[in-house]
Amino acid sequence: MYRVALEALYRWKDGKYRKPLIIEGARQVGKTWLMKEFGRQAYRDTVYINFDANSRMAELFASDLQIERIMLGLEIYAGRKIDPEHTLILFDEVQEVPRALSSLKYFQELAPQYHIICAGSLLGIALHGGTSFPVGKVDFLKLYPLSFREFLMALGQERFVELLSGQDVSMITMFRQTYVDALKYYYFVGGMPEAVARFVENQDFNEVREVQGRILAAYEQDFSKHAPVEIVPRIRLLWNSIPSQLARENRKFVYGLVREGGRAKEFETAILWLADCGLIHKVSRVTSPGIPLKAYEDLKAFKLFLADVGLLGCMVGLGQRTLLDGNDVFTKFKGALTEQYVLQQLVADPSLRTYYYTNDRNSCEIDFLVDNGEMVIPVEVKAQLNLKAKSLRVYREKYHPQLSVRTSMADYRREEGLVNLPLYAIGELGRICEQAWAPVADGATDHRQE
Repeated sequence: MYRVALEALYRWKDGKYRKPLIIEGARQVGKTWLMKEFGRQAYRDTVYINFDANSRMAELFASDLQIERIMLGLEIYAGRKIDPEHTLILFDEVQEVPRALSSLKYFQELAPQYHIICAGSLLGIALHGGTSFPVGKVDFLKLYPLSFREFLMALGQERFVELLSGQDVSMITMFRQTYVDALKYYYFVGGMPEAVARFVENQDFNEVREVQGRILAAYEQDFSKHAPVEIVPRIRLLWNSIPSQLARENRKFVYGLVREGGRAKEFETAILWLADCGLIHKVSRVTSPGIPLKAYEDLKAFKLFLADVGLLGCMVGLGQRTLLDGNDVFTKFKGALTEQYVLQQLVADPSLRTYYYTNDRNSCEIDFLVDNGEMVIPVEVKAQLNLKAKSLRVYREKYHPQLSVRTSMADYRREEGLVNLPLYAIGELGRICEQAWAPVADGATDHRQE
């Protein structure tokens, strides 16, 4: 299974100012596999240490954090010499031994020759009380569920991924049905690695749902295991309210839907906890499309999405029969699956920062505003072929963005400053932003949805 994050790991390995690396992400998004696969590909040797229920490692790091002593202990534990240049050291479930996390500061300052990657659920890393976190002494890599591009590659459709990257509009449109069919599967299967692996192996949608059900059950068990006891009931209420929040026409989060009379002060900690764990994405409203968008963030208005479209479908009981009903899967519960899918592709691109926009009267709403550091791109999401987008027209007339994007089931379409990007190609947005939309290849035609 190919992950784009492997490319980032190679860049980390070759970086002049390399620091110990922490891979962040929700449980079961493939952090352990990624570390081990990278070690297999890029190093002569890999020393893998899982800190979960590992009393020896707890004792090793309980004393002073002298690097020479720690390295001697790691070599004894591994049963071999650790070569700084050719050995990758992997710390898994590092949150279980917080002082191992603290030791990264000393590795960076005193022994930068060692190549160290850590992984651990944010359930522990972000919230572990009393840990001396090595601020500024580590690098970070966020890992998400498989994107649609990675899903295509898992299905053995590498050439179709290359075709998307090449932006040959005519050729892409010729094979649109292949992309649409794969996108239907992705809406159901999502990007959790185990669910994708089972689907690739057996093409069994029932088995996929069983895997997703187990993942959701494990998350709920983690609430009780890792969260402060006093907020567990609020976490559960909030978590279970997300599908109904997304089913609203205006997907702005409403505390009253979590519990009648609910207020921000009751649920703010629960939102922070779930976001820190990587289980939800919080997309804030901005009041003006200026760069950087962060400077215009409205902290009181936001949308919440799950980490994965397949898990959302499982939570709402989306049946596999939906896959046979034409393109209805894209409009299920008011297009919430489609907006979840688009958000998932946007956050997977580290070059993009994602918000949404409404004016003060709420008469104009743009589903997502994307900031790539150089310009702000409005992204209007349409679950069907209908390309009418009043809000996008109003926004463009007011702010005159250099590039606007409408993503839908329609084919590629270009107008002055406006691109209709098929839903299956929304993962190319980062490249399109860089190129401000590349020219059509010689001999290709500009396909328009009449």
